Amino acid sequence: MVGKHTTNRETMSAIDITDIRRILPHRYPFLMIDRVIDVVKGKSLTAIKNVSINEPFFDGHFPHHPIFPGVLMLECIAQASAILASLMLDAEADGDNVYLFAGVDNARFKKPVEPGDQLIISVMFEKHVRKVWRCTGTITVEGQLACSANVLFTHRVLE
Repeated sequence: MVGKHTTNRETMSAIDITDIRRILPHRYPFLMIDRVIDVVKGKSLTAIKNVSINEPFFDGHFPHHPIFPGVLMLECIAQASAILASLMLDAEADGDNVYLFAGVDNARFKKPVEPGDQLIISVMFEKHVRKVWRCTGTITVEGQLACSANVLFTHRVLE
C-alpha cells in the first residue's frame, strides 16, 4: 500500500508526504502530518509536524503572539492515529474513505507551540471495538510535553 515503504516486517521506517497523502484524505490547509518517522504496525506511530508562520490560522491566533491552536494539536494526534489505523486496515485515501472524530478524553495542554517549533507526535493503539478506534497520543517539542490526549475516531467508507 505505502509504495516504497511497504514491508512485511512489524517495524517500518519513514513515510514521506507523498505516501501520507495516499493514506489520509486530508489536504492543505488541514493536512497536519509532514512525515512519519517510525511505525510499529498495529501498535505505535511517531510523526512530525513542522509549524510555520505561513499557516493561515496565525493571522488570527494571535497576530502579535502567534500560538498554534490546541484544537489543531488534537487534530495532529487524530491524523497520526488515522495513519496507524490505515496501515492496520491496509486502506488508502479516496473520495469514499474518511476518518471522523468520535471523541477526545483527557486532553491536556502543557506548553504553547509557536512558529518554528517541530512537533513530535507519538500515538499508541489502544483498542478497536466495532467501528470505533481509540489511541493515546502525546506531542513533544524539544523533549518537552506540549499536549496529550486520548482520541476516539471512526473509519468509514462512504457510499
